[in-house]
Amino acid sequence: MVRTRVAPSPTGDPHVGTAYMALFSYCYAKQHGGQFILRIEDTDTARSTTKSEQVIIDSLHWLGLEWDEGPDCGGQQGPYRQSERLPVYRKYAEQLLEAGHAFHCFCSAERLQQMRSEQKQAGQTARYDGLCAGLSKEEVAERKATGAEFVIRMKVPSEGVCTVQDTLRGSIEIEYAQIDMQVLMKADGFPTYHLAVVVDDHLMQISHIIRGEEWINSAPKHQLLYDYFGWPMPELIHMPLLRNPDKSKLSKRKNPTSISFYKDMGYLPEALLNYLGMLGWSMPGGEERFSLADMIDQFDINRISLGSPVFDVTKLKWLNGRWLREVLDEDGFASRLGDWAYNHAKLMEIIPLVKERVDVFSDLGKMISFFVEGMPDIQPEDFEYKGSSSDQQIRVLQFSLWLMESDLDWNSQALQQGLVGLAERMDIKVRDFLKPLFIAISGKPVSPPLFDSLVVLGPEISRGRLRHALGILGGVSKKKLKKLDSEFRSLS
Repeated sequence: MVRTRVAPSPTGDPHVGTAYMALFSYCYAKQHGGQFILRIEDTDTARSTTKSEQVIIDSLHWLGLEWDEGPDCGGQQGPYRQSERLPVYRKYAEQLLEAGHAFHCFCSAERLQQMRSEQKQAGQTARYDGLCAGLSKEEVAERKATGAEFVIRMKVPSEGVCTVQDTLRGSIEIEYAQIDMQVLMKADGFPTYHLAVVVDDHLMQISHIIRGEEWINSAPKHQLLYDYFGWPMPELIHMPLLRNPDKSKLSKRKNPTSISFYKDMGYLPEALLNYLGMLGWSMPGGEERFSLADMIDQFDINRISLGSPVFDVTKLKWLNGRWLREVLDEDGFASRLGDWAYNHAKLMEIIPLVKERVDVFSDLGKMISFFVEGMPDIQPEDFEYKGSSSDQQIRVLQFSLWLMESDLDWNSQALQQGLVGLAERMDIKVRDFLKPLFIAISGKPVSPPLFDSLVVLGPEISRGRLRHALGILGGVSKKKLKKLDSEFRSLS
């Protein structure tokens, strides 16, 4: 049976790239009468959160992608969170040690840093030099007895070429000299991605792995592990990465990348899924508007183009308009509009912010329009006011954006404490600090209570408006961004 999976890390906002891989994995499985699995790769304990996991699950459900097995619905190959599978990884790491395919490494972070620095200066590939690979069992036991910290690394041949087979790209040859002796188990007892993904894909009987082309260089490590365990390797399909219009890797600095952003902006899930399907793939008849069912029915993995698909928000908006006009009748349009913003729950969030400011309902139009618009229609001159420079406004907006991208509870009190505290650390009067935020968020110098408004708008639209405002003010160069980042870290 064809079994595919998507395996996101719950470390932030759900990325359209995750939906892109999930869509193609889903279609491939369903076109072959197979199964699609959701697995949560949460071994990065410092960054993984249950909140992020839930947002990922909700976002994929919103898009209309349903899985046969996963952390929320169970299945016979569970558990489906890597943090709940730690004994499994330890077992297989020990198996590799016993077979001589892995070794204990006691090298300090300082030694590793110096080693890589010397290799780079010599024009060599930065990789582990194998110092601990030859330690005897007695030496390992002695060091462990003293409490010395260690990791477990895989062994890699020093010579030869690894040939990886890819459905779309054919044979890919990578010299073993370019492959690092990857850490498999960290000092804290958690596996790295490379061990966990191989063990999980085998035990969950994944037959086809559809993932981004950035993982091609890791494929030899994974193939070696499959060989070491004596397991058949799933078929590999490396998809081309989504790109910004300037052909750089898709990033939130240049394009909204969160699924939640497009949901909150009022895009239809069918249109977003349709657009992701168009990127790098096409229907046999050239149709641009098609449903998920259409894509499954006509899906052929060999029709994927290896070019650099550009995620163009303008094209997405055009396609969304086609769905609104060509698919929804008036009742459907009204229903979707209500689901998006004009529903009782949403109004109950907004009314407490404006009720004391209105005398007649017609006062509400201008007052609350910013709650249901996309990016405010603002100009650089809107930010001009006495006692503030463009440089200060950019610092305020960029630092506020970074604060809002941190692990901040999205409620009025936490936002107020965070932003007011930031103003104090920047030695800027709170009133002057908040002015550019009012303009960026509402398009006006004054609006309903800012912190409560941020809560109603949600993190994705709020962050998106700050990025939009920064763009209106001319943007921030890489050089300046690096300088601002250093300053922000010192304030934090």
